[in-house]
Amino acid sequence: MNSTLHILGITGPIYLTILLGYVFTRQGIFAKSDMQVFGKFTLNLALPALLFNALSQRRIGEILNGHYLLAYALGSALVALGGMFWARKVKHHSLSYSSMMAMGMSCPNSGFVGYPIMLLTLGPVAGVALALNMVVENLLMIPVLLAVADAQGGPSGQWKQVIVQTLKNLAKNPMIWGIAGGFVFSWFDLALAAPLARTVNLFAQASMVLSLFVIGGSLVGLKLDGVKGTVTQITLGKLFLHPLSMFLVLSWVVPVADPALRTAALLSGALPMLGIFTILNQRHGHGAISAAALLLTTVVSFFTLSGLLWVLQHHAF
Repeated sequence: MNSTLHILGITGPIYLTILLGYVFTRQGIFAKSDMQVFGKFTLNLALPALLFNALSQRRIGEILNGHYLLAYALGSALVALGGMFWARKVKHHSLSYSSMMAMGMSCPNSGFVGYPIMLLTLGPVAGVALALNMVVENLLMIPVLLAVADAQGGPSGQWKQVIVQTLKNLAKNPMIWGIAGGFVFSWFDLALAAPLARTVNLFAQASMVLSLFVIGGSLVGLKLDGVKGTVTQITLGKLFLHPLSMFLVLSWVVPVADPALRTAALLSGALPMLGIFTILNQRHGHGAISAAALLLTTVVSFFTLSGLLWVLQHHAF
């Protein structure tokens, strides 16, 4: 009983905040367009401040963890390849549709959902795990899957243009700058002046509740169309196959010495897909199915994440 209450003490506040975002937006207290504004604030100010703080306040040896990066990249890539094979060769979907399914199965919401869960579960190491996840997701998984989707029906070499454009967008991404700045400050053992440090802390502290509220508000209006088909397959891939792949990689292929980071990688695999999943797939006409998958996966993840946390509490990993 006590262990169950402890798990609910971790997941309960997170999903209650998501529920409040949904209810307040559904009731018209906030408009759905307000979530876009809150989301921009979180992505452009709060999360970059959080990433900067997480990295700049730790020694460089603690955050340059090649084993974690390799394990997380390999575990995610295996699921993406498996999802692509299933969608393309077994179900005979188009290349862009297959890429959409692979992305839904292998790209978690590390920032909006993952960080709060890891912070309550693992403490300060959550910020380091978030930064390392962002490196893999933004420099490997998302650009490659977008390039695959855009390769369909386009001129030869178009995928190269997609990757180049993605890299240009990353260069303007405040979260990447937050990661880069944190690495620099850690490498050279620098520190911000006290007024600046307190200002950055204020923005960083706003990231958790606002990001969860945005997730809830963004779910308003989404419909569960096609639950018996693609949506269910994506949900099973994301919430079951991705953490299973991460577990196998961490156990047999790329061991990570730090038990907190091992747990962070496993929890990351069990998260629902990234919040911009629907936006990334709209231009290929897969917005509706992406939205349905996002809604179902987010709802079901409350139960699967709670179950995984219960298992981790009773069995060391």
